[in-house]
Amino acid sequence: MVEPTKISILGKKDIIVDYDIWGSYIVFDLLDNVTSSLYVLITDTNLHDRYVPSFKRAFDEAVSQRGLQARLSIYQIPPGETSKSRATKAEIEDWMLLQDFDTKSVIVALGGGVIGDLSGYVAATFKRGIRFVNVPSTLLAMVDSSIGGKTAIDTPAGKNLIGAFWQPSRIYIDLNFLNSLPAREFINGMAEVIKTAAIWSESKFSALEMNAARIMEAIHTSPDAGDGRLASVRDILKEIVIGSASIKAEVVTSDEKEGGLRNLLNFGHSIGHAFEGILTPQILHGECVAIGMILEAALARFLGVLDEGATARLAKCLSSYELPISPKDSTVQHRSAKKHCSVHQLLSIMAVDKKNDGRKKRVVLLSRIGGTHERRASVVSDGDIRVILSSGILVAPSVPKQPRISCTPPGSKSISNRALVLACLGKGTCRITNLLYSDDTGVMLDALGKLKGASFTWEKNGTVLAVSGNGGDLKVTRDELYLGNAGTASRFLTSVATLVTGGEHDLTILTGNDRMKKRPIGPLVDALRDNGAVVKYLSSQGSLPLSVKAGAGIEGGELRLAATISSQYVSSLLICAPYAKTPVTLRLIGGKPISQPYIDMTIKMMRSFGIHVQTSSTEDHTYHIPQGVYHNPENYEIESDASSATYPLAIAAISGTTCCIPNIGSSSLQGDSRFAVEVLRPMGCEVQQDETSTTVTGPPKGSLKPIDEVDMEPMTDAFLTASILAAVAQTTKGKATTRIIGIANQRVKECNRIRAMKDELAKFGVAARELPDGIEIDGILHSDLHLPRDGIHCYDDHRVAMSFSVLATIAPRGTLIRERKCVDKTWPGWWDTLRNLYGIRMEGIDLEQKQNAEKGSIEKSQKSIFIIGMRGAGKTTTGSLMGSILNWPFIDLDTQLERDSGQSIPDIINQSGWDGFRAKELALLKSLMQSKPTRHVISCGGGVVELEEARQILCNYKQAGGLVILVQRNIEDIMAYLEIDKSRPAYVDDMKSVWLRRKPWYDNCSNCQIHSLVSTNQRVRALNRLINSFMGTTQPLDAFRKQERSYFVSLTLPNISAATTVLEESAVGSDAIELRVDLLEDPQNQHKLPSVDYVASQVAVLQSFTTLPIIFTVRSESEGGKWPDGAHEQALSLYVLALKMGVEFLDLEIRLPEPILQTVTQSKGNTKVIASHHDPKGTLSWSNGSWVQYYNRALLYGDVVKLVGVAKSQKDNFELLQFKSWARSLHETPMIAINMGYAGRLSRIQNLFLTPVSHPSLPMKAAPGQLSAAEINTALSLHGVIEPKSFHLFGKPIAQSMSPAMHNAFFKANGLPHVYHRHETDDASSIEDLIRSADFGGASVTIPLKLPIMPFLDEINEAAQVIGAVNTIVPDPSRVSRQHQGSFYLVGHNTDWQGMQIVLANAGAHGGQLDNAQSALVVGGGGTSRAAVYTLHAMGYSPLYMLGRSKDKLQAVADYFPASYNVALLNSQEDVEAIGSTSSSWPAVAIGTIPADQPIDSAMRRTLQYLMRSAATTATAASSPEPQQRILLEMAYKPALTPLMELAEEAGWKTVQGLEVLAGQGVGQFELWTGIRPLLRDARTCLQDSLSELEKNLECTKLTSDSTSAGFGLWGEEMM
Repeated sequence: MVEPTKISILGKKDIIVDYDIWGSYIVFDLLDNVTSSLYVLITDTNLHDRYVPSFKRAFDEAVSQRGLQARLSIYQIPPGETSKSRATKAEIEDWMLLQDFDTKSVIVALGGGVIGDLSGYVAATFKRGIRFVNVPSTLLAMVDSSIGGKTAIDTPAGKNLIGAFWQPSRIYIDLNFLNSLPAREFINGMAEVIKTAAIWSESKFSALEMNAARIMEAIHTSPDAGDGRLASVRDILKEIVIGSASIKAEVVTSDEKEGGLRNLLNFGHSIGHAFEGILTPQILHGECVAIGMILEAALARFLGVLDEGATARLAKCLSSYELPISPKDSTVQHRSAKKHCSVHQLLSIMAVDKKNDGRKKRVVLLSRIGGTHERRASVVSDGDIRVILSSGILVAPSVPKQPRISCTPPGSKSISNRALVLACLGKGTCRITNLLYSDDTGVMLDALGKLKGASFTWEKNGTVLAVSGNGGDLKVTRDELYLGNAGTASRFLTSVATLVTGGEHDLTILTGNDRMKKRPIGPLVDALRDNGAVVKYLSSQGSLPLSVKAGAGIEGGELRLAATISSQYVSSLLICAPYAKTPVTLRLIGGKPISQPYIDMTIKMMRSFGIHVQTSSTEDHTYHIPQGVYHNPENYEIESDASSATYPLAIAAISGTTCCIPNIGSSSLQGDSRFAVEVLRPMGCEVQQDETSTTVTGPPKGSLKPIDEVDMEPMTDAFLTASILAAVAQTTKGKATTRIIGIANQRVKECNRIRAMKDELAKFGVAARELPDGIEIDGILHSDLHLPRDGIHCYDDHRVAMSFSVLATIAPRGTLIRERKCVDKTWPGWWDTLRNLYGIRMEGIDLEQKQNAEKGSIEKSQKSIFIIGMRGAGKTTTGSLMGSILNWPFIDLDTQLERDSGQSIPDIINQSGWDGFRAKELALLKSLMQSKPTRHVISCGGGVVELEEARQILCNYKQAGGLVILVQRNIEDIMAYLEIDKSRPAYVDDMKSVWLRRKPWYDNCSNCQIHSLVSTNQRVRALNRLINSFMGTTQPLDAFRKQERSYFVSLTLPNISAATTVLEESAVGSDAIELRVDLLEDPQNQHKLPSVDYVASQVAVLQSFTTLPIIFTVRSESEGGKWPDGAHEQALSLYVLALKMGVEFLDLEIRLPEPILQTVTQSKGNTKVIASHHDPKGTLSWSNGSWVQYYNRALLYGDVVKLVGVAKSQKDNFELLQFKSWARSLHETPMIAINMGYAGRLSRIQNLFLTPVSHPSLPMKAAPGQLSAAEINTALSLHGVIEPKSFHLFGKPIAQSMSPAMHNAFFKANGLPHVYHRHETDDASSIEDLIRSADFGGASVTIPLKLPIMPFLDEINEAAQVIGAVNTIVPDPSRVSRQHQGSFYLVGHNTDWQGMQIVLANAGAHGGQLDNAQSALVVGGGGTSRAAVYTLHAMGYSPLYMLGRSKDKLQAVADYFPASYNVALLNSQEDVEAIGSTSSSWPAVAIGTIPADQPIDSAMRRTLQYLMRSAATTATAASSPEPQQRILLEMAYKPALTPLMELAEEAGWKTVQGLEVLAGQGVGQFELWTGIRPLLRDARTCLQDSLSELEKNLECTKLTSDSTSAGFGLWGEEMM
């Protein structure tokens, strides 16, 4: 073995670095150089099994060979930062004492920073100090924590606050450990490597930049690759680790105890540790340090000790290693669930930094790459740090500290981007100086790098970028080119992408942020397409994202381009035209091109790179571009940005001082260089401009003059600066109005800049008006400028921010500029310039509000849906139903494959074998995913998951926001079904083993799960819930927030499927249902936790039996439930299941481990999280602040906060009310907060939002003190909170109505104090005072008032208008009547149709949800037929046939409805026969509205008999697994079996009595009045009891039609 590298530290070569030294080398070195008879190896449980046994064997063998008495003991601790604690330290020490370790013992620490810090501190204190050696297993530990002797543990007050300096006797760095290190941990360590190079060695930093791509490629190789994972960068990594370790060893040797120099190693740590204190453990140490480095570099730049180039270079290097450079980084936001880090929090944590000098904060300030401002951390004020950390900045009114200032703005963004593209397309190396370091150029560099267009090297300490172009040889990239909001990059790169040659992938994807996806690019795409390029829009037409096919190129010849929107379209084509297949003639059409100077700039720059464009001398706006390759000049200097130069010049103009821009003059390439001459000079400024410089001296403050009109078309970006100056321009005659024209293109920049200027100037009190191509501004005195309320909104636009910062310098009071960082786009150091050059005072303002973790709804509303699952699980049935519900085409993959191949599946397998079949199946899956990307439901074959490629395709689809539904069914049921179904080949393997093999694949490939249910009724209900949940079409949380009160019932049932009757009863009066999973008992798995499959079946039953939202709860033992406290992984598996099944709410205990909280909150989709904490032991108090930490933590994770304490007395309830009041004053997040126990019942009564309740039908209460909804309503009534209301029945005659008995029974059952009365009248005007009285709660209306009542109401809802009758009045307390001041707003409804719909749906009718082609029949043309037609249309049936004796009546009804109702008359048996013979053509549902007390007309009877028999016969012959049952709803309910019912039953139809409709109509009315939906069966029981009582009292067997209509108004002729 080659001798490892040894690094000296503190005078000894105790750091040993190489590959493969773990094992024998370390054993022998220990025994030779760190001798002892007692060694203890401390490691964590993750590392033990992989590394310790072999080391123990090597140790024992060496000891045996040498005849030594040495012993090696092993101690394992749990992995993670939580082990770095006092408790763990004490456990180790106690164990070592019991093992008789002495002062000569040696600790061997194997692990990362936690193990090293903890073990080192144990060694420092055990028996006053023993030796230890460090064996770091992570890159972070290798280059940082293992070197230097810092040891520590964490405390609640902070990290590493208790510890000691205790140098290890040896540090063994075995680089082979890196082969098994996860990529994220590797990247985590790279932060410290970059940090060390940044403070100490520019050459090492350059090496890191150069090798980033190779290293990252190796890092992303799977750790499973073993020792070969890092083979390609083996030597590079060794050099990096040795280099970093050597630098740290050198620093430690010079300053062992951190007296000064060693502070430098904390670069990035002062701010990084503050973020880590908030974001740990989700965000790793190195990730936080990376963020800290960028912010501390920005601080150094703000203080004037670091230039922009170094800051940009550092950011680029960190990004190249996939390290975050902002707390707003998408990865940080995702991993932390958008955890908020307030500036106050960050500064508070920084205040306890050990480097601080008392209260003075110390931060390491870079002065350049490879060097620092001081040889120690520098003192920095809180105010300066606050500016860097804050999102907003308050600019104080200030006068420049010097009367004459020379300012050199950053390089031009326009020239920088052009130079980068030209150099990339050119041959040779071009050294670019004064390149703009900004977000935009960073995006361009990143994209060109991904396309392999050039190699980039920073020279002269980052001031020069050497671009070695590949002459236009671009390669396709698998990565999307994310361009943020960089408009120039998006336009230029769209053309560049057409030059890309094919590789593994043949598409280049260009995308950006939300604003970019709205910015136009259509004319450029049209021109490219017309010239042979293959460019496709991936979302909205005319905007990004785009895909560009590689290899298509540009044909050449004539290109025509509309250039009136953006000159960047023209420049994009000009730059790429030399690489067309033939020379290009570019004709600009549509009128004068916008921003001609930018086109001229491009042509001049192309000439500098060797391509000469000829401007046509005979045709306007026409250019001839020859073929060729750019040849890069050796050097190219970027002019300063002329648009940016307008801001310092404007400060001079507005303040009466002088400013010189030394490198922009009359010879500039940029149109904005004319700003000083054409705008500032007419406004009264003295302007001196030569070829290379511009100097402006402003008039005395307040003396700027308006310009009547100025055409800024050659310098459109500068109009914002001109607008600011115009705002304070003055004149002695009339209004000081400035008119700016020629800037129409500014509406499609980063924002609509013209509107933005108008709106934001208005905040200062300045009037401005938009013009078709400009803006008009009325200037006012600068002393009259208002203070902008809430500050200036910048629209994420750099030019808006910088322009208004100029105005802020002269405004009477400080101006808040929001979105401070948007200036990074073109002048990252703008605020630094204001501070350091101008002396303008600024203050950081933290504007960000805490945000709950939310990904928002996944946009699935249009994406096609894929269905997977075992054959026989019900995929086809589910898919067909889903397609019908969504009105999307349904495709069965197997059926499609048979159709495409012309063979059956068995024949395909017989001919091609299973492998051949799978290949065809995979090809079809790919094809459908590409050709049917939206609005299709596609069912896959059961074995589609057998191929890894297919699994990956499905996984990618779900990760991209698509819906992949797993249809589940009990495997025994599947096996039984497949014994019957012989349409497919038998499984090669045992069916159960196939299922077990595929089950994890199904789970992994799907993001949604549904169980196959027995009845179509259940399937449709469950599918509707699933669609609503995953597509976000219903938002129950929003509905609950609008309700005055809401409840959820806590189910305490061990088996939901065995208690569906109880389930229905217990849900009455509640708005949601809580499934207490911890109380479930799996019959197949008694005395064990319920399995995932069992819980899934319980959720499925619940979803199919109720439409109420479901709250999924796993309550732990420590919080009052039955779930074992330590069963976290099992709980997580259930949470994942719940999310996949689309439950509406998920209760998540905030005491759970952070990874579980993160997993749930990051993948919740449209499910709302109830973040809960329960204190069943009553250890917390509402009054002493002890609940605050739990409230704050719940806010972080929950859409709803739930806190449950214990009341020992009524005082606890009142203190709870105060706590809730305090919480409401701070946050809008809804909260459930109650007390348990008998004394806590008052808190349940007082809780308004989602109060948990019980029900008498349940076996037990879910918590002590729980009440039912009815009990709470009763209590509220007794306390006067629910006031008694009067409900009425209006009509005549109504003496025998059954409504009062039913509704009063409902009121009583639900604890409501209301009373329902009869009010007999046939005069609508006589009830006007009654319905306008304060205690009016609602009313039923029957004949003869259903039409006359309408004028007395404020609104008639759609159903009542269409049907032509009102039978229900509902007051709306939230609105005031238009007719009667001070009275409630009254709405007229018709619930006749609701009664029909409820009953039909309950009987199994689903209308358009089942089959879009289903028809229905109305028998008869009486008054009720209108309600019947409306009902059937609302349910989605079409066409609607009508059959009856009176053709005139039928025609009148048909004519009443619009054509969209598709009403057709059946006037003869011939009409019936013409309907057709397919199952969907014959009516699936019929509603009878003919009298039942007389025989059916014989001709009509024959026609009905033929129709019903034909329909029933077709339904029975249907191939569906569940042939559809035809249903007749008979509106008459006396006699019990009407002639029409007899006819239907003889034909095999299912019949439903009219009494059911009366019950359904009553249910609908009660729900409208109270929000409570009673059970249909309870309504039916009430009616039957009332009917029996009436029959008994009247001594008759038949109610009169008047009695019937009086109670429910379903047969009145007035409805015709």
